Amino acid sequence: MLDPTPPAATPAAAGSAEPAARPGTPGAAPALAPSAGHRRPVAAAFRTLAALTGATGIVLDTIASHDLGRLFSYFTIQSNIVLAVVFAWSAHRAWTGRPALSPRTTGAALLYICITGLVFHFVLSNDSSGFAMTSHRTPLESAASQLLHTATPLAAVLDWLLLTGPGAFLFRYAWQWLTYPLLYLPFALVRGALLDPGTDGRYPYPFLDVDLHGYDGIATNAVVFALAFYALALALVLLDRLRPRLRGRDRTPTTAPALPAERPAD
Repeated sequence: MLDPTPPAATPAAAGSAEPAARPGTPGAAPALAPSAGHRRPVAAAFRTLAALTGATGIVLDTIASHDLGRLFSYFTIQSNIVLAVVFAWSAHRAWTGRPALSPRTTGAALLYICITGLVFHFVLSNDSSGFAMTSHRTPLESAASQLLHTATPLAAVLDWLLLTGPGAFLFRYAWQWLTYPLLYLPFALVRGALLDPGTDGRYPYPFLDVDLHGYDGIATNAVVFALAFYALALALVLLDRLRPRLRGRDRTPTTAPALPAERPAD
């Protein structure tokens, strides 16, 4: 950080020095304008809507569910809770003109909700995947499913592409983001082991069902999915670095040097 105290001028220099330019005059050094006050109402409104979409889906699923313990064991519900919290927090910061959240945090929420959407549409809803969960749903459950598996992932991707500045994701974030998905595996297995055999929903997903695949099969499935999730995380980092800088990005305009607070800590 630059020392704000100017050095003492020598007598010779003092006599020949020009008067300091006043702020706002030609030749004046640009002031470090704080990001506070630069409100982003479009981003705030969109993120509020996305957070409410996730919250609504969770509420609808809660109303339709007869087993809340099983419901909240799903990665879908947990990832949407993460998304709703992060988007609500980010919306508040955008509305009040505070600096954007750390890309490590927003990127994690983006990855988790993308995993939710992709696994649902390409694995759990695909009869040819071998892990389909295509049971009959009530209208309430169908509405919740569309909100949690389709609407929120699309909202997160649109926010990333249209309302967030590019180039903020670092490659080390890709493996750091995997901490939660990797911890979800022992959570699901331990929970299933504590329930009686034959309990409905003992394991949240078919590819984690020890009764069907055994622990060797689960280990194989875990490696395959972990590699796929890591590839997805790397793809997000690469795309973030390659995508163009779109207008309406969630950063203070570059008319002045950025404050340290606008570059979130790694």
